[in-house]
Amino acid sequence: MAKEKIYGRHVFVTGASSGIGKACAIMFAKNGYEVVGISRHATELMRSYPGGGSLTLCQLDVTDEAAAKKFVDDLPGVDIAVLCAGMGVAGPAETTPSEMTRQQMEVNYFGTLNAAQPCLTRMRGQGKGLLIVIGSIAGRVSIPMQSQYSASKYALEAFTDAVRMEMKPYGVRACIIEPGDTKTGFTAARQTQSEEGADDYAQTMTKSVDKMASDEQHGRPPKSVAKVALKLAARKDPPARVPVGVEYKALMILLRFMPDRLKEKILSKMYLPGIKG
Repeated sequence: MAKEKIYGRHVFVTGASSGIGKACAIMFAKNGYEVVGISRHATELMRSYPGGGSLTLCQLDVTDEAAAKKFVDDLPGVDIAVLCAGMGVAGPAETTPSEMTRQQMEVNYFGTLNAAQPCLTRMRGQGKGLLIVIGSIAGRVSIPMQSQYSASKYALEAFTDAVRMEMKPYGVRACIIEPGDTKTGFTAARQTQSEEGADDYAQTMTKSVDKMASDEQHGRPPKSVAKVALKLAARKDPPARVPVGVEYKALMILLRFMPDRLKEKILSKMYLPGIKG
């Protein structure tokens, strides 16, 4: 539980109707924050919680830049922004259709950007604020058959690092949370290229995506990510990035010293069954 609301009580959450976004919205509301959450699939509601917290859900698509800006500009306050909206695309790097790739970047990167920019403007004006971006371990380690998803999460790493440096003089902090396998609706919603379009990769792609899906559905609950976000809200100088879970923290440390060839060999064994290299 956050002991002190050092940034303020107003929290803005994207992707708030399901998965990690929903868990974050509820977690903050239950801990006394006034939360406004958006999602393109949200059913609008208002709910109060003991301790003065509240949750308001509104329907909004973060890929609509103008609508996202107007929505944020009209909020009563933006002290903390938790940007969770995202989706996944799977397929070989060589054959993934451009329309799938563009959608991947439109939601994961540009959708985050559309929400982040007006939030940062308001935070800079008030002299404080916290931007929390939900990234992924796949944004630190590129996963075979998820090259476009990994690219979108790598982009969020770079964006958040730049924001962290640029906004520090204005009292605004930024960090990125890096979940690993998490059990959410993300798995069922993943868009996978057709086997016909994947050419020689078809069989391997199917096995790889099945492995991803199994790992995710045996992964941590979204509440584990929300707990990390809540703890960051109590820190005056949060770390740049936080992997979720001891095993992923250990993995990130290990990868600093691991040769690229060994890393690729391990990932290939995990996600490219039957391919030798």
